[in-house]
Amino acid sequence: MRNIWTIAKREYDHYFVSPIAYVVAFMILLVLGILFAADMLYFTQNSFQLYGYTPDASRIVSPFAFLLVLSTPALTMRLLADETRMGTMELLLTAPVRDFELIVGKWLGGILFMLTLIVVSLIYPLILHNLVDPGIDQKLLLSSYLGLILLAAAFLALGVGISAIFSNQIAAFFATLGLLVFLWWLIGFPATIIPTGADVFNYLNMKAHFDKLISGSIYFADVIYYLSMIALGLFTGTMAIEIRRWR
Repeated sequence: MRNIWTIAKREYDHYFVSPIAYVVAFMILLVLGILFAADMLYFTQNSFQLYGYTPDASRIVSPFAFLLVLSTPALTMRLLADETRMGTMELLLTAPVRDFELIVGKWLGGILFMLTLIVVSLIYPLILHNLVDPGIDQKLLLSSYLGLILLAAAFLALGVGISAIFSNQIAAFFATLGLLVFLWWLIGFPATIIPTGADVFNYLNMKAHFDKLISGSIYFADVIYYLSMIALGLFTGTMAIEIRRWR
């Protein structure tokens, strides 16, 4: 556990000296701020036509999830691929660190950085809570942010797993981006056109599970789905390091 925390802290600190991390954080918070301001302006100007409808946390969480699909590959592409490129992977492989500890430490560092952005984004629901009467649904807020945290954790785990496979950052970026786009948008399409087996594609559809969580419904199957994706990513990364160790 100590090795995992040491690696996680190192990676977390590295994000704050990395220009890519600052660009990702700036773009996410900027886009969320612009969308939030536009929503507030719209609802203020059309309050009488909306018959009492007020915005909720999904106005922030939904675009945040979309931005995670595009930004997570930039955060994970260097985690292990860059170690291989710089030749420091050999040092890590000879250090008294287990392969699983290395992968989990890298992933945990990314999670801590993403949690920082998620906590900062809470300013928008808090502002919204003070603007509407009697306030936003706090249970819906909790389920929405639970879904966002699980989604970010799953994305980062899959990104770490792919980064462990490749030695080139650009290849890791596009492979991760392709996988996330497939799981978020494309995998649900076959369910609409095939007569049998639609349930399988619906279950694998990551966006469908996320939509349930941000609607306020927390189902055990949805949580298990994201935990399974996290386990799959970490297992893939561990196996990739294990194979590299014995080459």
